[in-house]
Amino acid sequence: MSNSQATDSITDRDGILFKIRLDFSGTGKPGRFLFGGKPTDKAAEEAREQQITIFRNVPLQGMQIIDIDVSGDVYTVYDDINNSDIAYAPLILTVKADALENIIRFLARDDFRKIEILDPAYISLNHAEIERLLFKIHEEMKESRSRLERKYNLG
Repeated sequence: MSNSQATDSITDRDGILFKIRLDFSGTGKPGRFLFGGKPTDKAAEEAREQQITIFRNVPLQGMQIIDIDVSGDVYTVYDDINNSDIAYAPLILTVKADALENIIRFLARDDFRKIEILDPAYISLNHAEIERLLFKIHEEMKESRSRLERKYNLG
């Protein structure tokens, strides 16, 4: 491998800087009598706050969270299937990952909405890196399928 190829490889760089948008959903809960209800927007904000706490306190192997942006407004969408409103609270994370395959765990999340690669401008992968990336995608898909099976078989 020539020197120019080695410097273009992700493993020889400082990592990948990216922004990822996650939208956390919340459904309202009707109250008993006059008290105890929870509006859908408050439920979504609470779900977002719980995730922020996790992102701040639980280290992610091979990644460093640089910034957490909660400036996006909560929005509501009508769900035809459940005949109810669902609110979404957006969260934008700026993350530095050691390797491309570390990003996959964010892409496999149900609340994933958008990703923007900030740095590097170009990514060059050799065969081994592509194989590692594809294997990580496979692993995340298996894990996601397993979570769905547990959710619907136990629920």
